[in-house]
Amino acid sequence: QVQLVESGGGLVQAGDSLRLSCVASGRTFTTYPVGWFRQAPGKEREFVAAISRSGDRTGYADSMEGRFIVSRDNAMNTVYLQMNSLKLEDTAVYYCSVRVEWPATELYTSRQQYQSWGQGTPVTVSS
Repeated sequence: QVQLVESGGGLVQAGDSLRLSCVASGRTFTTYPVGWFRQAPGKEREFVAAISRSGDRTGYADSMEGRFIVSRDNAMNTVYLQMNSLKLEDTAVYYCSVRVEWPATELYTSRQQYQSWGQGTPVTVSS
């Protein structure tokens, strides 16, 4: 089992930046692709970004492309989500997730493709 802990959320103003972190423990982190998702009040959890096991490939939802950057430091068992030019509509609880099932060689953008989840970190963007 993989345990995930997100941090770095908070209250910011529109246009500001935040960097979220997701620290994994329990198993070899380099085995797993990682995804970031978010859930706004009253809405479904949606895909934000994904990164491959080695970090050589990344993918983003259309509305985050060019503003968010996902990266990972496997030596530190940590994945990051750098969020720039934040907008009011980015307000949500952000979750990181790990795909522990095989195959795990692609980028995965669906909630159903991930099996382990963190508790989430809230991000609030104000005007």
